[in-house]
Amino acid sequence: MHSFRRLALLLALVLPALYAAQAESSSSSSNPATPTPAAAQDQAQQPAAQSQPQLSVQARIRARREQRRVAAIHDVYDHRYEVSVGMGFQRTHAGVPQKVNEYAWDVGVTKYLNERLGLTVDGRGYYGTPFVGINFSGITKPAISQYAALFGPTYRFYLQPKYSISARVLGGYAQGNFSGDTNGFGGPALGLYPDSSTFAVSGSVVVEYNLAPNIGLRVAPEYYMTGYSSTLQNGLGFTGGLVYRFGKQ
Repeated sequence: MHSFRRLALLLALVLPALYAAQAESSSSSSNPATPTPAAAQDQAQQPAAQSQPQLSVQARIRARREQRRVAAIHDVYDHRYEVSVGMGFQRTHAGVPQKVNEYAWDVGVTKYLNERLGLTVDGRGYYGTPFVGINFSGITKPAISQYAALFGPTYRFYLQPKYSISARVLGGYAQGNFSGDTNGFGGPALGLYPDSSTFAVSGSVVVEYNLAPNIGLRVAPEYYMTGYSSTLQNGLGFTGGLVYRFGKQ
């Protein structure tokens, strides 16, 4: 009898402890542990760490693209010499007050000191037929011509692999023939300037489109001024044609 009471007392103590341990185990399995602050920070940094390689790849792609662009520009504009052959046009004065449209041939050679700055020698001839009105000679549209040799700097201020934009200022000598088609009457008799030589100044913006690293097409809107008969002739027009580059710097 005494043994039975001790067994009952032992069961009374053990059974509640087992029940409490089972309840705690069930609660632990149904509710996951709350992450510590350090673990939460590691989880937040994982997306940033994953995006960092992607940003690095994009930066490398941009860097390689820029390197290719710079190499292409160098391949085109690293030539020492450039020759241009083409035509031109200007609207100017052949006398007072005669105005005339003149059509031209134009040849130029540029030696570049670097990829941007060059020195240009340019030769051209202009031809036109101004209307001088009804007169005693019976000549109403005599043929006239002008020739010029010019020299000056050319500067490329915008470079791309396929095209460039330059500024050019030239000055030099001009010869005007205004009486060659007047049957000996002379230019002044028909209101034209006398045959003479004078200065010439040209300012233009040169746009080139590259067909290949050494071949391009050019057009250059231009202001062209001469000084025949102690007056200023302010001409507006353009030159244009084919460009060939050669000789690496």
